[in-house]
Amino acid sequence: MALIFEKTKDKGSALVYILIAIALLAALTLTFVEPSSQQTSSQGTFRVVLALKSQIDSVRSAIQECVLSYRKGDTTIDISSSGTDPNARRNFPIKPNSAHYSTATVGPTSGRLVKDIRCPGDPGNNDVNHAFIFKGTSGKFLPPPPDLFEDWQYYNGTDGVYFWTQTNKSDAFINTALQKLDDEFEECEADVIDALGGAVSLDSDAPAETQCPSGYRCFRVRMRINSTAVYNGDSDGEEAAANCP
Repeated sequence: MALIFEKTKDKGSALVYILIAIALLAALTLTFVEPSSQQTSSQGTFRVVLALKSQIDSVRSAIQECVLSYRKGDTTIDISSSGTDPNARRNFPIKPNSAHYSTATVGPTSGRLVKDIRCPGDPGNNDVNHAFIFKGTSGKFLPPPPDLFEDWQYYNGTDGVYFWTQTNKSDAFINTALQKLDDEFEECEADVIDALGGAVSLDSDAPAETQCPSGYRCFRVRMRINSTAVYNGDSDGEEAAANCP
């Protein structure tokens, strides 16, 4: 009787181990098969956040270095209401398409891309030939924008100083990535603009100088905030709740 009991007990234990192994195999299979789309989305979100944050840090660092190195900037920049750069800060880079550069060796660009901004005060505070920040002579380079996003653009005017990027891609993880990136900043420091239903003005000028185009999402980072700053299109409402600026 004792021998029969032991054999039965051994068979029962083996069966338990077999059932446990089957359960573990099923769980492992489920992990690799069912949530594959979720894993892809998470990886896409991570890549977007990492790439955008890296470029944001590079841009801010380069601009801050310029401002700290040349505190006076260029005192000849016309910041009057009818000037080339109304209400701009003279010690921050002005928009690269400013008419202020019409007499410079290298004239104004056709757009306001961050990669074309120059450092006022370098080489002198009365010299219109501001040194390019992201060119070979400076030793600083701005990589191409992350996949799915367009080149960073720049504003220095009535509402302060900010730069932004935009995308019209519909990949599911983009909105999640932008919201996660927004959480990396103080409430009034950055915002996500939803212009999927129509163009959204980014500044308070009339007419607006900058906008997030219709059908796009934009991510903006501010370096200086004036009392006139607007947070139109803020997709999560946090800036409005925080009473920004």
